[in-house]
Amino acid sequence: MGKNKICDCSRACTVERTDSNDLLIDYSLGCSKLAAFNWLQGIYSDTCKDLFEVRFKNTHKAVYRNTSGLLLKIGDIVVVEAAYGHDVGIISLEGPIVARQLARHHIDPSTYEFKKIYRKAKILDIERWQEAIAREHKTMIRARQLAARLGLEMKIGDVEFQGDGTKAIFYYIADERVDFRQLIKDFAAEFGIRIEMKQIGARQEAGLIGGIGVCGRPLCCSCYMADFNSITTQAARCQDLSLNPQKLAGQCSKLKCCINYEASTYIDAQSKLPVVREPLEFKDGTAWLVKTDILGGVMWFSYEKNSLTNIFPLSPDNVRKIQALNKKGSKPESLRNFQEDDRRKDVEPEAEFVSAAGDESITRFDESKRKSRRRKSRKHGHKEEK
Repeated sequence: MGKNKICDCSRACTVERTDSNDLLIDYSLGCSKLAAFNWLQGIYSDTCKDLFEVRFKNTHKAVYRNTSGLLLKIGDIVVVEAAYGHDVGIISLEGPIVARQLARHHIDPSTYEFKKIYRKAKILDIERWQEAIAREHKTMIRARQLAARLGLEMKIGDVEFQGDGTKAIFYYIADERVDFRQLIKDFAAEFGIRIEMKQIGARQEAGLIGGIGVCGRPLCCSCYMADFNSITTQAARCQDLSLNPQKLAGQCSKLKCCINYEASTYIDAQSKLPVVREPLEFKDGTAWLVKTDILGGVMWFSYEKNSLTNIFPLSPDNVRKIQALNKKGSKPESLRNFQEDDRRKDVEPEAEFVSAAGDESITRFDESKRKSRRRKSRKHGHKEEK
């Protein structure tokens, strides 16, 4: 990266001021939020040949129509139509993949009225665009001060200026309805621009800001998630997850979106397991369910209640057999007999635990070296005798 090059991750581009005081803007897909991989690149389609996805700040992007027949490509900075004035953005998708994105958001390209792409951005457009971007952070700080002065229960999370600098979108979070009529008047008098207030949720704010999750990957809400479904603790219960709020909550302080990813798989697998509400009765004692491998289809029982010592794995079929016998009033001989039956059927093979510490031990080759040395010494001894 050059000395004067700045990486603008909010708009997925790098900004560089040359020695001749010109601005160079390069599209950078690496830090682009809600980026989509163009796996249909090189495929032509008449239905979307004039449709282009234009990216603005963070997760804000939209599809525009190229009505003037311009030769456009991904990474071009374009001036597009806005409700008032014009906006400036970067083309992020072209070709048939745009139709896939529209279908994802349930937009019919034959009936939807797309806004227009006016032209490629000129030097004056880019300069004015960068001047507007430079005002965003100071405007957000001042806006928070004005909202606090009015005593409004809201948090202004981000400010996005329009490309021509005549309008700004204020993204805010509020638990209850907020009367911000006076606030809009104060904003208009303070900043001298058109004001648009847009309420977002905690998950959407996390997508705007971005970050790294506990899995080590970028947050799903900033990578690809645009629709946020409700998440309940029932999804965590069906997966036998610990109901610890600190572990189940994401960076937005809400339940993690990834809890829903495998919930349907666990519910389907759990429907194939018998429901165990009472302990199993045997002649040698009472066995309690202490653990269940839902996806593996194995249920673990122990003669000691709430104890993970001396546990015995059983298949769902054998559990049903035992429940049927108990219902008739008879007790099987022992839990161990059913475990042996499962092992003969290879339902639950014995686990072979390998110690990682043992694998990496610095003395793990010593014994083999000693044996090879003894063999060499014996060979040399035989040669000398001859």
